[in-house]
Amino acid sequence: MELTPQPKKPIRRALWITAGSIALLLGLIGIPLPLLPTTPFLLLAAFCFSQSSERLHNWIMTHPKLSPPIKNWHAHGAISPKAKFLAGLAMGLAFLASLAFGAPFYVIIVQIVVLIGVSIFIFTRPNPPNTE
Repeated sequence: MELTPQPKKPIRRALWITAGSIALLLGLIGIPLPLLPTTPFLLLAAFCFSQSSERLHNWIMTHPKLSPPIKNWHAHGAISPKAKFLAGLAMGLAFLASLAFGAPFYVIIVQIVVLIGVSIFIFTRPNPPNTE
């Protein structure tokens, strides 16, 4: 499903660009930080830009590093094996850090439940066709 920019009033356009920029920033911050997802924020940024700026939408959809996860998700609902591995590694490190820093028991339990749910979601997504 290809999203096309819609003409908007200047204030709406500015709000969409702002939302897309914030989503893009969070996605970029999520690359090195555990538990802050990258791909969902990139998807949100692409959607926001499609609603506001053809130039920004084209930029994110043709960017050599940012566009592959967006395109894989749109076309196949897929997550690359590398992204799955990095997500699993980040979740494991975050959990170990919680244990090492002595997080309260209830925090550990909540974290286990959330991490199991996120892991099930991530690892049951198909691989993109070019990586199978």
